[in-house]
Amino acid sequence: MRQISVGIREAKMNLSRLLKDVHQGAQIILTDRGLPVAKLVPVTPEELTVETRLHNLEQNGWVTPAPKGWRPLPPPLPVPNGLAQRYLEEDRNA
Repeated sequence: MRQISVGIREAKMNLSRLLKDVHQGAQIILTDRGLPVAKLVPVTPEELTVETRLHNLEQNGWVTPAPKGWRPLPPPLPVPNGLAQRYLEEDRNA
């Protein structure tokens, strides 16, 4: 996989071309005053399960695990056909 180093200003001006390079398998290292700050890499087509994605989010500190004793929300209450839409329209027109 070829690797390209690009400054932020150049990346802004040539984003479309850089994305084409990434689509063809290149890795783009974005630099700020010569120091690497980010990497553009191709997205892998593999599908991760919801559990795996949630675990990854927890590991990165982006979400916190549910507390002990947590229970899922109950299912939504059924609403007769069209009633919710009518209430929404009435509220918007009020």
